[in-house]
Amino acid sequence: MKLSIVTTLFNSEKYIKGFHQRASAVAQKLVDDDFEIIFVNDGSPDRSLEVAVKLTTSHQNVTVIDLSRNFGHHKAMMTGLNHAVGELVFLIDSDLEEYPEWLIDFNNQMKKDQCDLIYGVQGNRRGEILERITGSLFYKLFRLLTQINQPDNIVTARLMTRRYVKALISHEEREINIGGLWISTGFKQTYRIVSKHSSSPTTYSFGSKLGHLVNAITSFSSLPLVFIFYSGLFISSTSVFYILYLCLRYILLSQAPSGYTSLISSIWLFSGLIIFFIGVQGIYLSKIFSEVKRRPNTIVRKTYN
Repeated sequence: MKLSIVTTLFNSEKYIKGFHQRASAVAQKLVDDDFEIIFVNDGSPDRSLEVAVKLTTSHQNVTVIDLSRNFGHHKAMMTGLNHAVGELVFLIDSDLEEYPEWLIDFNNQMKKDQCDLIYGVQGNRRGEILERITGSLFYKLFRLLTQINQPDNIVTARLMTRRYVKALISHEEREINIGGLWISTGFKQTYRIVSKHSSSPTTYSFGSKLGHLVNAITSFSSLPLVFIFYSGLFISSTSVFYILYLCLRYILLSQAPSGYTSLISSIWLFSGLIIFFIGVQGIYLSKIFSEVKRRPNTIVRKTYN
């Protein structure tokens, strides 16, 4: 098979038919009828599964993978990629904010650049000021702490070769951050500037973005643990010098240490630091706990095709 188009479903009921029509039309221009469209239902609470399954009765190139519950966008995408068999794989969201018609331009650029991955990057990030600021901070912090050069404002839409997809799905970690995996998988990658259509408000709150950042950093970097070591070393060193200073002042000037307020402030400060450092270590321990259990990333309830 020449082409696989992979997408996920979550509250996607009103977009599925339009997405299928547009994706099928652009795929036929590219490879005639030698393509498949894979819908992964990520525990959608609406009628997304019912609408998608109806397509399989009249279109033999449509496959619907129904997950047993909601596992999350990243894990659902990896499940779809595991089932794709095309020589080229086009991954895209189904809400039509990303245009299926990008496939033609992505394919042309892939041939021109002789690369294994073409991915979309927004020229200007959509959303309110706070959303744009937090999004920019996320990418800057991720690059700083992981040393993975992930561009700002990447989108889901991307065209991949079979060998790249095979390498991507070979990762076996349970705590998936697919944005980092896309870059760290390697091969020759090229981006293309795109402009998304805004059809619905973002579902990512500030809390979910913060959690996503913590998961991304701890999945790809041990730098926070190194920071804890050097922070502890610095605090210990300064405390030793301060104790020596107090001893010398008492011996030479006969001035006893004083200051109840400064003492309490110091206790609060260092107690907070200790709890923070233990919390960072706890995050890493929880990830180890999750990985060693080797639970499946997703569970497929049924496949319709």
